[in-house]
Amino acid sequence: MRVCLICEGSYPYVPGGVSSWVQMLCSQFQDVEFVIWAIATTREEMPEYACRVPENVKEIQTLYLGDAAFKKSKQKIRLTKEEKETLKGLINGSVDTINWTGVLNLAKRHHHHMSDLLMSESFFDICRDEYRKQNSKKVFLHFLWNFRGIYFPLMYILSQDIPKADIYHAVSAGYAGILGSCASYMKKVPLLLSEHGIYTREREEDIIRSQWVAGEFKELWIDFFKKLSFIAYQQASVVTTLFGTNRSLQIELNCPPEKIAVIPNGVNAGDFDSCRKKKENGPFVLGAVLRVVPIKDVKTMLLAFDIVKRAVPEVRLKIMGNCTEDPVYYQECKELLAELETEDVEFLGQVNIKEHLPEVDLLLLSSISEGQPLAILEGMAAEIPFVATNVGDCKALLEGEREGDDFGPAGLIVPVMNSEAMARAILRCIRNPGLAESMGQAGRKRVETYYSREGMLNAFRNIYEHLEEESHGRNRI
Repeated sequence: MRVCLICEGSYPYVPGGVSSWVQMLCSQFQDVEFVIWAIATTREEMPEYACRVPENVKEIQTLYLGDAAFKKSKQKIRLTKEEKETLKGLINGSVDTINWTGVLNLAKRHHHHMSDLLMSESFFDICRDEYRKQNSKKVFLHFLWNFRGIYFPLMYILSQDIPKADIYHAVSAGYAGILGSCASYMKKVPLLLSEHGIYTREREEDIIRSQWVAGEFKELWIDFFKKLSFIAYQQASVVTTLFGTNRSLQIELNCPPEKIAVIPNGVNAGDFDSCRKKKENGPFVLGAVLRVVPIKDVKTMLLAFDIVKRAVPEVRLKIMGNCTEDPVYYQECKELLAELETEDVEFLGQVNIKEHLPEVDLLLLSSISEGQPLAILEGMAAEIPFVATNVGDCKALLEGEREGDDFGPAGLIVPVMNSEAMARAILRCIRNPGLAESMGQAGRKRVETYYSREGMLNAFRNIYEHLEEESHGRNRI
């Protein structure tokens, strides 16, 4: 069996939860040949692998978006009347009215020249019609190039050579999902889509907060990413998600309910036995396992730590994870600490967390968006309580939601971007060692019972075997 894993902005170049999940999948399925089809930013930002690639990963094909550039085509693209209508529908149509089969056929016929479509007369005419329809106040040339900017990455990735595989497995919707949809349609083999977070919602949050997208174009970008997710939902044979709330969001975004399988993340609790040894003395140590990027909201964590530090001067904070992904944000975090004059915060970078967890008394997560964090499951396996924000599946992980789960809380949940609430929760754990101990024990029991690595792997093994048997001649759309 040969499986092509399609990864956007993650494995094998960027460490983190999704990359750890991909590494686990490849390492455990030694009888499967994997191909990694990676969508990366630039060669400068992602110059080397961030992990040791397993031997059964036979090929890594990387698509660098930074390599793309608008070029005047020597070949004039001629579209049929039907193709012009399809292109117009893709750009101007609503999600539920677009001719997705036509879009995939368009990509198939003009496979190596999709980017050239953006410089064609047809694209110019479509943008001019949309400009008039919106009664835009922008200069038309600015409007036109914004539209080209939205669709250029899509057209560029659809022009790439497709690796051979028995199954295409997109590890997110978005660009990875559309790439998988196109490969599945052209090669007539099944597509599996796995969403750890809900891609459309995450991009919507990014765009709303962004400074690089002009206000008039924010809705166009949001709508564009909804289109990408929709086509992946339609083309996929199976769509997996991590928990029930995300399943509901996928259905809301027009994913057929019968395709969705809920498969929680899993860890091997025994791997963390060495981390359960509690230190006998020393200062209270807080820990965080995360990438130092805005979505993890490290600044709120640092503000909370500053409050705690004033109440308990001997407390320490160890931040474990990549500090180089967003150098500007990392520097802002360092400057915040300098401004607060807060000491005893260590940024350890990418480390083996098992070497540091035995020193940690309480783990923190301050994210503004999450799926089902592996960091929480690993902390629970190590019998360490958590203070986490109420995002993704964090509340269910720490408090339990399944029938028969009477283990009790494994941590405390606090609101997003509320440093005072996080500080109060941390101080509660410091001042109540019995509570912290009981929460750690509850977390370990919950992981062992409901979030085993073996259960997760068995579920994906069954899907792979089912898809391999599926007729390769079928098209989903």
